[in-house]
Amino acid sequence: MPFAPMLPILYSFRRCPYAMRARMAIQYSGIQVELREIVLRDKPAELLLASPKGTVPVLILNNENVIEQSLDIMQWALFQNDPQQWLCQQSTALSTQIAQLIDHNDRVFKTHLDQYKYADRYPDQPKEYYCHQGELFLRDLETRLAQTPFLLSNKISLADVAIFPFIRQFAGVDPKWFDSAPYPKLKLWLNFFCNSRDYQNIMQKFAVWQAGARPFIFP
Repeated sequence: MPFAPMLPILYSFRRCPYAMRARMAIQYSGIQVELREIVLRDKPAELLLASPKGTVPVLILNNENVIEQSLDIMQWALFQNDPQQWLCQQSTALSTQIAQLIDHNDRVFKTHLDQYKYADRYPDQPKEYYCHQGELFLRDLETRLAQTPFLLSNKISLADVAIFPFIRQFAGVDPKWFDSAPYPKLKLWLNFFCNSRDYQNIMQKFAVWQAGARPFIFP
C-alpha cells in the first residue's frame, strides 16, 4: 500500500529523554510521522544532511522545514491537536509558569543530571555533590506535587510531559538511592507517566532505520 501523502519524518533515539518527550507529544496529538530510529554512534547521512548538529530528535516537515529542538517539536504537535489543553493557552499565568519550569529543567537541572550520571567526567566534585545539586529541583517538584497531582495544576500540562523523562533518567542513575529518597509525591507522579499507555507505546523497541526500508508509521 503506498504511503501518500508523505508524512513528516522524525529521527529519534529510544532512550534519549529529549526524543521521549517529542514522541510523547506526537503520540498524544495523534499526528502521524515516519519514525526513523537511529544509533547515535552511527548516525545516518540523511540525518546529518537535514540537521548537521547530529542530535535527536529532528523533525522534517513535508515542506522540508526542519525542527531541531524537542520542545519545538512538542509545540508543533500540540498546536495541531491538544485535546486536554497541555499548552494551557487559556491562562497566560500558567503558560508562563510552564515555560519557566521547562527552562529550568533544560538549562539547570539537565546540567546537574549529566554531571551526576557521568560523574567520572567531572572529577572536580564527588558524585554525591552532583546528586545534591540535582536534588534542589527534585525538592521543588515535590513541593509542587504536594499541592496538586501534577506540576502546575490538577491536570497534565506540557511541563509534566517535558520534564518527566529527565527525572526518570535521574532516578535511574542510582535506583536504590532514589527508592529510599524522601520524595513520595514525585515518585507517584513519575510512576504515573512511566506506567501510562502512551509511555509504553513510545518505548516499544523500534528497529534501527535503514535507507530504503519500509516506512515505520508512528503512532
